[in-house]
Amino acid sequence: MSRLQVVSGKGGTGKTTVAAALALALATEGKRTLLVEVEGRQGIAQLFETEALPYEERKIAVAPGGGEVYALAIDAERALLDYLQMFYKLGAAGRALKKLGAIDFATTVAPGVRDVLLTGKACEAVRRKEKNGGFVYDHVVMDAPPTGRVTRFLNVNDEVAGLARMGPIHHQAQAVMRVLKSPETAVHLVTLLEEMPVQETADGIAELRAADLPVGNVIVNMVRPHVLDEDAVRAASGDHRAGIARALGTAGVSRPDELVGPLLDEAADHAQRVELEREQREVLAKLQVPSYELPFLGEGADLAGLYRLAKELRKLGVGA
Repeated sequence: MSRLQVVSGKGGTGKTTVAAALALALATEGKRTLLVEVEGRQGIAQLFETEALPYEERKIAVAPGGGEVYALAIDAERALLDYLQMFYKLGAAGRALKKLGAIDFATTVAPGVRDVLLTGKACEAVRRKEKNGGFVYDHVVMDAPPTGRVTRFLNVNDEVAGLARMGPIHHQAQAVMRVLKSPETAVHLVTLLEEMPVQETADGIAELRAADLPVGNVIVNMVRPHVLDEDAVRAASGDHRAGIARALGTAGVSRPDELVGPLLDEAADHAQRVELEREQREVLAKLQVPSYELPFLGEGADLAGLYRLAKELRKLGVGA
Protein backbone atom coordinates (compact mmCIF):
# COMPACT_ATOMS: atom_id res chain seq x y z
CA MET A 1 0.00 0.00 0.00
CA SER A 2 1.36 3.42 -0.98
CA ARG A 3 1.93 5.74 1.97
CA LEU A 4 2.12 8.96 -0.11
CA GLN A 5 -1.07 9.48 -2.09
CA VAL A 6 -0.82 12.38 -4.54
CA VAL A 7 -4.10 13.71 -5.96
CA SER A 8 -4.18 15.84 -9.11
CA GLY A 9 -6.76 16.70 -11.76
CA LYS A 10 -7.91 19.36 -14.17
CA GLY A 11 -9.30 22.49 -12.53
CA GLY A 12 -12.99 22.13 -11.75
CA THR A 13 -12.95 18.35 -11.36
CA GLY A 14 -12.99 18.50 -7.55
CA LYS A 15 -9.47 17.24 -6.88
CA THR A 16 -9.24 19.00 -3.50
CA THR A 17 -12.56 17.49 -2.44
CA VAL A 18 -11.38 14.02 -3.50
CA ALA A 19 -8.04 14.50 -1.70
CA ALA A 20 -9.87 15.47 1.50
CA ALA A 21 -12.27 12.52 1.25
CA LEU A 22 -9.35 10.17 0.57
CA ALA A 23 -7.56 11.41 3.69
CA LEU A 24 -10.69 10.63 5.72
CA ALA A 25 -11.04 7.22 4.10
CA LEU A 26 -7.41 6.28 4.84
CA ALA A 27 -7.69 7.41 8.46
CA THR A 28 -10.39 4.92 9.39
CA GLU A 29 -10.00 2.34 12.15
CA GLY A 30 -7.61 4.32 14.28
CA LYS A 31 -5.12 5.33 11.58
CA ARG A 32 -3.57 8.77 11.24
CA THR A 33 -3.41 10.70 7.97
CA LEU A 34 -1.74 13.99 7.06
CA LEU A 35 -3.48 16.04 4.35
CA VAL A 36 -1.05 18.43 2.66
CA GLU A 37 -1.87 21.52 0.61
CA VAL A 38 0.85 23.03 -1.60
CA GLU A 39 -0.92 25.73 -3.64
CA GLY A 40 -1.82 28.19 -0.88
CA ARG A 41 -5.54 28.28 -1.74
CA GLN A 42 -6.79 27.17 1.70
CA GLY A 43 -9.27 24.86 -0.02
CA ILE A 44 -8.85 22.20 2.67
CA ALA A 45 -9.79 24.62 5.45
CA GLN A 46 -12.96 25.59 3.57
CA LEU A 47 -14.00 21.98 3.04
CA PHE A 48 -13.52 21.07 6.69
CA GLU A 49 -15.20 24.31 7.78
CA THR A 50 -12.24 25.40 9.87
CA GLU A 51 -10.01 28.47 10.05
CA ALA A 52 -7.14 28.97 7.61
CA LEU A 53 -4.40 26.38 8.00
CA PRO A 54 -1.09 27.64 9.40
CA TYR A 55 2.36 26.28 8.60
CA GLU A 56 2.00 23.56 11.21
CA GLU A 57 0.32 20.18 11.36
CA ARG A 58 -3.12 20.55 12.94
CA LYS A 59 -5.83 17.95 13.60
CA ILE A 60 -8.93 18.89 11.62
CA ALA A 61 -11.16 15.80 11.66
CA VAL A 62 -11.86 12.46 13.29
CA ALA A 63 -12.53 9.58 10.91
CA PRO A 64 -14.88 6.63 11.51
CA GLY A 65 -13.30 4.18 13.94
CA GLY A 66 -11.37 6.87 15.80
CA GLY A 67 -8.76 7.71 13.17
CA GLU A 68 -7.41 11.24 12.87
CA VAL A 69 -6.85 13.58 9.95
CA TYR A 70 -4.19 16.26 10.31
CA ALA A 71 -3.65 19.01 7.74
CA LEU A 72 -0.76 21.22 6.73
CA ALA A 73 -0.57 24.15 4.31
CA ILE A 74 3.04 24.14 3.12
CA ASP A 75 4.50 27.60 2.57
CA ALA A 76 7.63 27.67 0.42
CA GLU A 77 9.26 30.50 2.38
CA ARG A 78 8.72 28.83 5.74
CA ALA A 79 9.89 25.52 4.29
CA LEU A 80 13.11 27.18 3.13
CA LEU A 81 13.69 28.67 6.58
CA ASP A 82 13.23 25.19 8.06
CA TYR A 83 15.67 23.83 5.49
CA LEU A 84 18.30 26.46 6.33
CA GLN A 85 17.93 25.71 10.02
CA MET A 86 18.06 21.93 9.49
CA PHE A 87 21.13 21.83 7.27
CA TYR A 88 22.99 25.03 8.12
CA LYS A 89 21.75 25.98 11.61
CA LEU A 90 20.84 29.42 10.24
CA GLY A 91 17.82 30.15 12.42
CA ALA A 92 18.43 33.86 13.13
CA ALA A 93 20.44 34.37 9.95
CA GLY A 94 17.64 32.80 7.91
CA ARG A 95 15.14 35.24 9.36
CA ALA A 96 17.51 38.08 8.52
CA LEU A 97 17.68 36.83 4.92
CA LYS A 98 13.89 36.86 4.80
CA LYS A 99 13.84 40.52 5.84
CA LEU A 100 16.31 41.29 3.03
CA GLY A 101 14.08 39.55 0.49
CA ALA A 102 16.51 36.72 -0.24
CA ILE A 103 14.02 34.03 0.78
CA ASP A 104 11.33 35.39 -1.53
CA PHE A 105 13.89 35.58 -4.33
CA ALA A 106 14.93 31.95 -3.87
CA THR A 107 11.37 30.62 -3.84
CA THR A 108 10.02 32.62 -6.77
CA VAL A 109 12.94 33.13 -9.17
CA ALA A 110 14.15 29.55 -8.75
CA PRO A 111 10.93 27.50 -9.08
CA GLY A 112 12.87 24.23 -9.04
CA VAL A 113 14.06 25.00 -5.52
CA ARG A 114 10.50 25.89 -4.52
CA ASP A 115 9.20 22.51 -5.73
CA VAL A 116 11.99 20.68 -3.90
CA LEU A 117 10.96 22.42 -0.68
CA LEU A 118 7.24 21.74 -1.12
CA THR A 119 7.58 18.09 -2.09
CA GLY A 120 10.41 17.63 0.39
CA LYS A 121 8.20 18.64 3.30
CA ALA A 122 5.58 16.06 2.29
CA CYS A 123 8.20 13.34 1.82
CA GLU A 124 9.71 14.15 5.22
CA ALA A 125 6.28 13.54 6.77
CA VAL A 126 6.11 10.18 4.96
CA ARG A 127 9.48 9.09 6.40
CA ARG A 128 9.08 10.58 9.89
CA LYS A 129 9.08 8.06 12.73
CA GLU A 130 8.20 8.05 16.40
CA LYS A 131 10.60 7.01 19.15
CA ASN A 132 9.21 3.47 19.09
CA GLY A 133 10.12 3.12 15.41
CA GLY A 134 6.59 3.38 14.01
CA PHE A 135 5.61 5.97 11.44
CA VAL A 136 4.03 9.17 12.75
CA TYR A 137 1.51 9.07 9.90
CA ASP A 138 0.07 5.95 8.29
CA HIS A 139 -0.59 7.93 5.11
CA VAL A 140 0.18 11.35 3.66
CA VAL A 141 -2.27 12.73 1.07
CA MET A 142 -1.08 15.62 -1.09
CA ASP A 143 -3.52 17.95 -2.83
CA ALA A 144 -1.16 18.56 -5.75
CA PRO A 145 -1.16 21.11 -8.61
CA PRO A 146 -3.46 20.48 -11.61
CA THR A 147 -2.76 17.72 -14.12
CA GLY A 148 -1.01 20.00 -16.60
CA ARG A 149 1.68 20.88 -14.03
CA VAL A 150 1.83 17.87 -11.74
CA THR A 151 4.57 15.90 -13.54
CA ARG A 152 6.93 18.86 -13.60
CA PHE A 153 6.10 19.60 -9.96
CA LEU A 154 6.84 16.04 -8.84
CA ASN A 155 9.87 15.51 -11.06
CA VAL A 156 12.00 17.78 -8.88
CA ASN A 157 15.23 15.97 -9.70
CA ASP A 158 15.10 17.25 -13.28
CA GLU A 159 13.95 20.67 -12.08
CA VAL A 160 17.08 21.28 -10.01
CA ALA A 161 19.57 19.54 -12.32
CA GLY A 162 20.56 22.81 -13.92
CA LEU A 163 20.64 24.67 -10.61
CA ALA A 164 22.60 22.36 -8.36
CA ARG A 165 24.55 19.33 -9.55
CA MET A 166 25.92 18.70 -6.08
CA GLY A 167 25.56 19.92 -2.52
CA PRO A 168 22.61 19.91 -0.08
CA ILE A 169 19.94 21.02 -2.58
CA HIS A 170 20.98 18.26 -4.98
CA HIS A 171 21.01 15.64 -2.22
CA GLN A 172 17.62 16.83 -0.99
CA ALA A 173 16.15 16.47 -4.48
CA GLN A 174 17.62 12.97 -4.78
CA ALA A 175 16.09 11.97 -1.43
CA VAL A 176 12.70 13.33 -2.51
CA MET A 177 12.82 11.43 -5.80
CA ARG A 178 13.64 8.17 -4.01
CA VAL A 179 10.25 8.51 -2.30
CA LEU A 180 8.29 9.84 -5.28
CA LYS A 181 9.48 7.14 -7.68
CA SER A 182 9.07 4.27 -5.22
CA PRO A 183 6.10 1.99 -4.44
CA GLU A 184 5.54 4.24 -1.42
CA THR A 185 3.89 6.76 -3.78
CA ALA A 186 0.79 6.68 -6.00
CA VAL A 187 -0.39 9.59 -8.16
CA HIS A 188 -4.17 9.62 -8.64
CA LEU A 189 -5.87 11.72 -11.32
CA VAL A 190 -9.39 13.11 -10.84
CA THR A 191 -11.58 13.66 -13.88
CA LEU A 192 -15.16 14.16 -15.01
CA LEU A 193 -16.90 12.20 -17.76
CA GLU A 194 -16.33 15.08 -20.19
CA GLU A 195 -14.04 15.28 -23.19
CA MET A 196 -11.54 17.91 -22.01
CA PRO A 197 -10.91 16.52 -18.50
CA VAL A 198 -10.63 12.97 -19.86
CA GLN A 199 -8.14 14.08 -22.54
CA GLU A 200 -6.09 15.96 -19.93
CA THR A 201 -6.14 12.85 -17.76
CA ALA A 202 -4.83 10.75 -20.65
CA ASP A 203 -2.08 13.29 -21.34
CA GLY A 204 -1.21 13.44 -17.63
CA ILE A 205 -0.87 9.67 -17.38
CA ALA A 206 1.41 9.64 -20.42
CA GLU A 207 3.61 12.36 -18.89
CA LEU A 208 3.79 10.60 -15.51
CA ARG A 209 4.77 7.34 -17.16
CA ALA A 210 7.42 9.05 -19.29
CA ALA A 211 8.92 10.51 -16.08
CA ASP A 212 8.80 7.08 -14.33
CA LEU A 213 6.41 8.45 -11.71
CA PRO A 214 3.95 5.88 -10.27
CA VAL A 215 0.42 6.22 -11.64
CA GLY A 216 -2.27 5.21 -9.15
CA ASN A 217 -5.95 5.36 -10.07
CA VAL A 218 -8.29 7.46 -12.16
CA ILE A 219 -11.10 8.79 -9.98
CA VAL A 220 -14.17 9.87 -11.94
CA ASN A 221 -15.91 12.49 -9.85
CA MET A 222 -19.47 13.90 -9.83
CA VAL A 223 -21.10 11.00 -11.69
CA ARG A 224 -24.85 11.51 -12.12
CA PRO A 225 -27.27 8.55 -12.14
CA HIS A 226 -28.66 7.37 -15.47
CA VAL A 227 -32.44 7.57 -15.75
CA LEU A 228 -33.15 7.17 -19.47
CA ASP A 229 -31.21 5.92 -22.46
CA GLU A 230 -31.76 6.90 -26.11
CA ASP A 231 -34.10 3.96 -26.79
CA ALA A 232 -36.39 5.08 -23.96
CA VAL A 233 -36.47 8.65 -25.30
CA ARG A 234 -37.28 7.49 -28.83
CA ALA A 235 -40.08 5.30 -27.53
CA ALA A 236 -41.56 8.08 -25.43
CA SER A 237 -41.38 10.67 -28.19
CA GLY A 238 -43.10 8.40 -30.70
CA ASP A 239 -46.48 6.78 -30.13
CA HIS A 240 -46.52 7.39 -26.38
CA ARG A 241 -46.85 11.20 -26.25
CA ALA A 242 -50.56 10.99 -25.63
CA GLY A 243 -50.04 8.34 -22.97
CA ILE A 244 -47.50 10.54 -21.19
CA ALA A 245 -49.96 13.44 -21.20
CA ARG A 246 -52.67 11.22 -19.74
CA ALA A 247 -50.31 9.95 -17.02
CA LEU A 248 -49.41 13.53 -16.09
CA GLY A 249 -53.07 14.47 -15.91
CA THR A 250 -53.84 11.45 -13.74
CA ALA A 251 -51.05 12.56 -11.41
CA GLY A 252 -52.79 15.91 -10.99
CA VAL A 253 -50.46 17.98 -13.20
CA SER A 254 -52.29 20.93 -14.74
CA ARG A 255 -52.10 21.43 -18.52
CA PRO A 256 -50.24 18.16 -19.13
CA ASP A 257 -50.28 18.52 -22.94
CA GLU A 258 -48.08 21.65 -22.66
CA LEU A 259 -45.50 19.81 -20.53
CA VAL A 260 -44.92 16.80 -22.76
CA GLY A 261 -42.67 18.66 -25.21
CA PRO A 262 -40.35 20.27 -22.62
CA LEU A 263 -40.15 17.01 -20.66
CA LEU A 264 -39.12 15.09 -23.78
CA ASP A 265 -36.52 17.76 -24.56
CA GLU A 266 -35.06 17.29 -21.09
CA ALA A 267 -35.10 13.54 -21.56
CA ALA A 268 -33.32 13.88 -24.91
CA ASP A 269 -30.61 16.03 -23.30
CA HIS A 270 -30.19 13.40 -20.60
CA ALA A 271 -29.91 10.62 -23.16
CA GLN A 272 -27.29 12.58 -25.08
CA ARG A 273 -25.28 13.04 -21.90
CA VAL A 274 -25.50 9.31 -21.20
CA GLU A 275 -24.09 8.56 -24.64
CA LEU A 276 -21.25 11.09 -24.27
CA GLU A 277 -20.36 9.60 -20.88
CA ARG A 278 -20.32 6.13 -22.40
CA GLU A 279 -17.80 7.34 -25.00
CA GLN A 280 -15.57 8.88 -22.31
CA ARG A 281 -15.67 5.68 -20.26
CA GLU A 282 -14.36 3.86 -23.32
CA VAL A 283 -11.48 6.35 -23.59
CA LEU A 284 -10.62 5.87 -19.90
CA ALA A 285 -10.74 2.08 -20.26
CA LYS A 286 -8.03 2.25 -22.94
CA LEU A 287 -5.64 3.93 -20.49
CA GLN A 288 -5.25 0.63 -18.62
CA VAL A 289 -5.43 2.35 -15.24
CA PRO A 290 -7.89 1.30 -12.50
CA SER A 291 -10.88 3.65 -12.63
CA TYR A 292 -13.41 4.38 -9.87
CA GLU A 293 -16.53 6.53 -9.88
CA LEU A 294 -17.81 8.86 -7.16
CA PRO A 295 -21.41 10.16 -7.13
CA PHE A 296 -22.48 13.71 -7.74
CA LEU A 297 -23.37 15.41 -4.45
CA GLY A 298 -26.54 17.35 -5.04
CA GLU A 299 -26.19 19.09 -1.68
CA GLY A 300 -22.64 20.21 -2.46
CA ALA A 301 -19.26 19.22 -1.07
CA ASP A 302 -19.86 20.18 2.54
CA LEU A 303 -18.46 18.32 5.56
CA ALA A 304 -21.26 15.74 5.48
CA GLY A 305 -20.57 15.23 1.78
CA LEU A 306 -16.88 14.59 2.51
CA TYR A 307 -17.74 11.80 4.92
CA ARG A 308 -20.13 10.35 2.35
CA LEU A 309 -17.41 10.36 -0.33
CA ALA A 310 -14.92 8.89 2.15
CA LYS A 311 -17.32 6.02 2.81
CA GLU A 312 -17.63 5.45 -0.94
CA LEU A 313 -13.83 5.47 -1.39
CA ARG A 314 -13.45 2.90 1.40
CA LYS A 315 -16.05 0.70 -0.26
CA LEU A 316 -14.28 0.99 -3.61
CA GLY A 317 -10.87 0.29 -2.05
CA VAL A 318 -9.22 3.40 -3.50
CA GLY A 319 -5.77 3.97 -1.99
CA ALA A 320 -5.70 0.52 -0.40
